[in-house]
Amino acid sequence: MAGRVTRSRRLPTRQQDQQSRARWTTPLTKILVDLMVEQLHKGNKQSNSFNKKAWKYICDEFYSKTGLKWDKEQLKNRYSVLRKQYTTVTSILELSDFNWDDATGSIIATEEVWAEYIRKHPDAETVKGSGCSIYKELCTIFSEPATNGRHESAAASEGDGTSRPCPEPMSTQQEESSSGSEDDEDDNDPEAILPSRPIATCNRKRGRKGIDDAIAGAILEMAAASKMRAAAMEQYNARYSMAECIKELDVMQGVDRPLYFAALNLFNKPKAREIFLSLKRDKRMTWLRGKCAVVPGSSMASGLKEIGGRI
Repeated sequence: MAGRVTRSRRLPTRQQDQQSRARWTTPLTKILVDLMVEQLHKGNKQSNSFNKKAWKYICDEFYSKTGLKWDKEQLKNRYSVLRKQYTTVTSILELSDFNWDDATGSIIATEEVWAEYIRKHPDAETVKGSGCSIYKELCTIFSEPATNGRHESAAASEGDGTSRPCPEPMSTQQEESSSGSEDDEDDNDPEAILPSRPIATCNRKRGRKGIDDAIAGAILEMAAASKMRAAAMEQYNARYSMAECIKELDVMQGVDRPLYFAALNLFNKPKAREIFLSLKRDKRMTWLRGKCAVVPGSSMASGLKEIGGRI
């Protein structure tokens, strides 16, 4: 009986741990990407990210579909990872030695070509074996608005794409059928790109701009985080400053000269300042005497008194 009670008490803790720690799988990533594409088509993506309305919808729908109540920051962190993955795959497919396998969502090249590329770009190791089955959605999300339009028109002509081995395929966004899409694209665009290449890689300049935008976005995020840390540190230092400690020390009753100067020496430590100012005023004297070890008539008190006299 006691064992069952113990196990039942542990269950909420495990559930809370699962809620607080985002462990991404391929199906969960696919759900998130589909929601992002949906919001992009509704015009809720501006510049390098989605607006507040879009993130609220994505968070709510992600919880509705998965039962995982992950917050906006956890989903935005995954968004940043996906942007890096898009940049990696796009850079690879710009090279003539690599080809895109639309049927499997993998990138094809010889072992020698892969080895040489990974030696210079270690991040590419992750897509060598697994490929990127959601690359077309990533193109829709992260490429230029003009490119997004081409994705939409191409996706509309591709059908349901059931031949692609992706979990929970989206009806109009991810997959591309083998023959019908080629005919439709040829009718709409005489210079349609070959089906062995994703649409976003047909133009090197567009691909390069997408990489530059991703790098610029990452730099802006790092700068914002640095400013937040600096502001927090400045606020902390202002709250527990040396001047504030001296101000409080001056109004305390019963602080003799040796204890006063010993306290000043102690306040050189930021942690000591924080503790002193956080204590209630009636407890500060006891704490100071304990930390400074100043007892009237002791040798240390005499030494501090002598130092105080010189000052």
